[in-house]
Amino acid sequence: MPGRAARRRWQREHAPDFRPIRFVMPTFTSHSPAETEALGEKFGRAAERGLVIALSGDLGAGKTQFVKGLARGLAIPGRVHSPTFTLVNEYGGGRLKLFHLDLYRLETREQILSAGIGEYLSPDGVAVIEWAEKIYDLRFTIYDLKKVQIHIVNDTERKIIYDDFGA
Repeated sequence: MPGRAARRRWQREHAPDFRPIRFVMPTFTSHSPAETEALGEKFGRAAERGLVIALSGDLGAGKTQFVKGLARGLAIPGRVHSPTFTLVNEYGGGRLKLFHLDLYRLETREQILSAGIGEYLSPDGVAVIEWAEKIYDLRFTIYDLKKVQIHIVNDTERKIIYDDFGA
């Protein structure tokens, strides 16, 4: 395998205009739960049937706040809450159905697979999966997957990094 110097020399000689492509995911800084919800609402308005949102972040980061906004953007009436103990909450009555999954309590590959997560990965609506990092190594095929990561900066500030939704 050629070394770094050989690769650079080859690039200069054979591809002088070569420049590596860098993909930068959009970032949003939220200063309140209302701002996190507003971002979710923006994505809800742009969402199309079959979308799966992989949502990750520490406890208290604002994942459920994001989902509340997403539901508002889908014009879903009623209260949205975390399905930590039920695994899945389904919301209808809006532009599209919303399936809100929370994998926090599932620890093993077997628990996740036996919970029937696969049926929500091609949803007849939109699916949001909290603690989605738990499914990344399970090799599911997801055709319309968008990742949203929420990082706690301090008590009032969150850094939200996301795939472009086209919103």
